[in-house]
Amino acid sequence: MHDDAVQLRSVSRRHGTGDSAVTALDRVSLSFPRSTFTAVMGPSGSGKSTLLQCAAGLDRPTSGAVVVGGTDLTKLSETRLTLLRRDRVGFVFQAFNLLPSLTAEQNVALPLRLAGRRVPRARVREVLQQVGLGTRAGHRPTELSGGQQQRVALARALITRPEVLFADEPTGALDSRTSREVLSLLRGMVDRENRTIIMVTHDPVAASYADRVVFLVDGRVNGELVGAGADAIAAHLTGLEAVPC
Repeated sequence: MHDDAVQLRSVSRRHGTGDSAVTALDRVSLSFPRSTFTAVMGPSGSGKSTLLQCAAGLDRPTSGAVVVGGTDLTKLSETRLTLLRRDRVGFVFQAFNLLPSLTAEQNVALPLRLAGRRVPRARVREVLQQVGLGTRAGHRPTELSGGQQQRVALARALITRPEVLFADEPTGALDSRTSREVLSLLRGMVDRENRTIIMVTHDPVAASYADRVVFLVDGRVNGELVGAGADAIAAHLTGLEAVPC
């Protein structure tokens, strides 16, 4: 019914009031089509993480509308917003946020348990297999490498079959080889499973795995690149960082 998985319609986000107010997002309008991989980049303080948090329903915009799968998040109560995030949105962050006392399998099942839902073990094993950890279900985080822990976090985000997967610097804590493995996994989820991924990153190589790269400067959209390689992305980003405020 809706070609766009996520829409931001003239979204602004301001922190504070009066003379001390800071505008993190300034009337941003963006569409993220279904079954695509979008990277969001920009200089430090450009509003990347704020955009991701507003788009995912983790933060409410000061003005404008955020629409996920046809539902306007800005019109939902806190309870309904929580339910939507739990059932229709997945999150992967730089900090894996795994519970150290739980096995990989138990960490993956946690969102379902917290929601009071039945935990089909076959489904848990399925998503672990999907991220290449089918043989690591019984291992705790300390028994896994950084890349494997990020894969567990990814499986945990996928357990509810979310419409959109949001990733905030998902490879920031990983070495280059492990980063490539995780990014290839994300790319494959878009190509083979028609998932929608929106990723914030500072790394041009990571961004090159995306279908398009959207650039932010001072809380505003400042162009995009489609199908670009890492060198072109890096050059564009350098140009943005060189522009005086």
